[in-house]
Amino acid sequence: MEKMQFKAESQRLLDLMINSIYTHREIFLREIISNASDAIDKLAYTALTDDKVGISRDQFAITITRDEENRTLTVSDNGIGMSKEDMEENLGTIAKSGSLGFKQAMEKQEDIDIIGQFGVGFYSAFMVASSITVISRKYGEDKAWKWVSDGADGYTIEETEKDAPGTDIIMTLKADTEEDKYSEFLEEYEIRSLIRKYSDYIRYPIRMEVSKSRKKEDSPEDKPEYESYLEMETLNSMVPIWQRAKKDVSDEEYESFYREKFFDYNKPLRVIHSSAEGSVSFKALLYIPGKAPYDFYTKDFKRGLQLYSSGVMIMENCEDLLPEHFRFVRGIVDSQDLSLNISREMLQHNRQLTIIARNIEKKIKSELKNMLENDREKYEEFYAAFGRQLKYGTVSDYGAHKDACQDLLLFYSHKESKLVSLKEYVEAMPEGQEKIYFAPGENKDRLAKLPQVQTLEKKGYDVLLFTEDVDEFIPQTLMTYMEKQFCNISTEDLGLQTEEEKKEAEEKAEELKGFLTFVKESLGEQVKEVKLSQNLGNQPVCMTPDAGMSFEMEKYMKRMNPEFAYPVGRILELNADHEAVQAMQKAMTEDPLKAKDYAQLLCYQAQLMAELPLEDPFAYTELVCKLMK
Repeated sequence: MEKMQFKAESQRLLDLMINSIYTHREIFLREIISNASDAIDKLAYTALTDDKVGISRDQFAITITRDEENRTLTVSDNGIGMSKEDMEENLGTIAKSGSLGFKQAMEKQEDIDIIGQFGVGFYSAFMVASSITVISRKYGEDKAWKWVSDGADGYTIEETEKDAPGTDIIMTLKADTEEDKYSEFLEEYEIRSLIRKYSDYIRYPIRMEVSKSRKKEDSPEDKPEYESYLEMETLNSMVPIWQRAKKDVSDEEYESFYREKFFDYNKPLRVIHSSAEGSVSFKALLYIPGKAPYDFYTKDFKRGLQLYSSGVMIMENCEDLLPEHFRFVRGIVDSQDLSLNISREMLQHNRQLTIIARNIEKKIKSELKNMLENDREKYEEFYAAFGRQLKYGTVSDYGAHKDACQDLLLFYSHKESKLVSLKEYVEAMPEGQEKIYFAPGENKDRLAKLPQVQTLEKKGYDVLLFTEDVDEFIPQTLMTYMEKQFCNISTEDLGLQTEEEKKEAEEKAEELKGFLTFVKESLGEQVKEVKLSQNLGNQPVCMTPDAGMSFEMEKYMKRMNPEFAYPVGRILELNADHEAVQAMQKAMTEDPLKAKDYAQLLCYQAQLMAELPLEDPFAYTELVCKLMK
C-alpha cells in the first residue's frame, strides 16, 4: 500500500475548501448524497444500452448507515462505482469532476441531468470528518478498491473486496469540542432534517434504519409493554411536486405542500405552477398567502424564493428571484441552467436569475390581476394583508416599478363606499371631470365630511380617501393615470370654476381685502395667509397647507424623523357666504374685540377639521365659554 499525495497544491487548496468555500458545514451531506445520485445516474444511463447491468431503475438507492459507537457515518450507493484510476483521477485531484466530464460527453446524445459540476463537493466532508474511507467497485470490473485519507498527508489506495458495483463513503467524525458538536451528524433526527432540507428531491430513494416501537406480543392489554426495533425507511420524497404536470396535482396536494414547506397554517389564496423553456429553462411553484406573517413589515422578514438546481436546494431565500413589491410570495424555483459557484451555495453571475425573475414577476402580476378582475372578494382579502406592500412597491426606487403595481392598487371611494382600482375610478368619471381627486387623512369618516368633498359630491365627482401614510406619495410617483392628473383636494385648485367665476372671486377678494387683513392680524403667526374660497360648500372655514407639503406629510415626517421635521404653513380659507363669516365681518366694525374672538374660534375649528392638534386646548375651551356668556 503506497502513500500518495494529492495533486494541485493539495494541503493549501484543501484547507481553503474546508475553511473558506462552504458557509455551513452541514452542507457536506448534500454534497455526498449528490455525488451518489450522480453515480447512479451514470449506471442508469449505461443500462439503457447494456442488458448486462442487471438492475432495474426501481432498485437503485442511496443508503445511510450510522455507527454511533465508532463515530462513523456511511453513505452507500449502487451506482457506476470507481476503478483505481477513477479514484486517482477524481479523488486524488482536487477540483476534478467526473460528473462534469460525463455530462459533457453525453450532452449531445441525451439530456443528462447531473448534479455535480465541480470536483470539490466530496472534500466538504473533511469539515466534519477526521478521516474518510471510500470503498468502490466499478461496474464491469471484478476488483474493488479502498481509498483512505485524513485530508492532510495525502491518501492511500489498496485492493479490497466488494460484492457488487457501487461506492461506500465512510466518514469518521471529528471529536466533539465545546464549540463544535460533530456527533449531531450521527443523530437520526439531524440526518432526517438535513435530507428533507437539501436532498428531499433526489430522484432515488435515500434510505436509513430508523428507530420504531411496537407492542410486545406477550404484553398484557391492560398494561402493554413496548419494544424498540430498527426499520429501513425512505427519508426523501424523490419526485418534487413542481416536476409533475398541473393536471396530476390536486388542490389538496398543493395546499399540503405549502403548509408543510412554509409552515403556514392558513390556506394560500392562489397557486402559480409554471415552467419555461428557452435560454434559461426552469420550473416554478409559487404561492400567494392569505395572511401576512407577524414580522412581514419588519426588517426581520426574509423575502425570496427557495432555489433548487436539479432538485437539490442551493439557496433557502434567493432575494434576486423576487422583486421587493412582491416580497409576500412564497415558493420554489428549480433550474438545470444555473451557473453555480464552486461551492454550489450561490451563483457565479445572475444573468440567469435576471431572466427567471423577470418571468416570475410577470406571472405574479398576471395572477393578481386575474384575481382582481374575476375573484374580487378573494383579491380584497389579499389586499387587506399585502396592499400596503404594493403601495410601497409603487413609490420605491423613484417609481421604477410603478408599471408592475399601479393597476393592482385599491383605494376607498367616497361615492361608491367601497374599494376601487384607479382604472375603475377613471372609467366611472362623469363627463366633464378631468382630475382624479383624493383626500389624505387619518380617518375616512372624517375625510368624508371635508367641505371640499361635499363640494365635489354635489358635482357628482368621486373622491378617493387616502388613509395610509404611503398613499399620498403615490400620486407624486404616478403623476398621471390613464392621462388623468391627480388632485389633492386639500392643497390644490379643484378646477371647478369657470373663468367668469374666477373673475368674480378675485373681485370679491379685493372688496374684502380689509376684512381679510383684519383676520390675519388677529391670528398673527398662527396662519401664514387668510383668503376666500369657493370650495367650502356649507362650511364656514377650512385650513389648508401652503404649497410644498400636506398636513399628512408633516405628521408623517414628524413621526419618522422628528429632528428634521418642520411645520407646514397654514392657510385659513373663509366662505364669504356663510353666516358665521358674515357675523365676524359685521363684528369687525361694531365690536373689534369680539371679531378677534370669532376669528380665533374659526381658526380653532379649521384646525380640528384638518385633524391638526391644538397647541392650547384649554384656550379653545375658555374661548367657547366666553362667547357663550
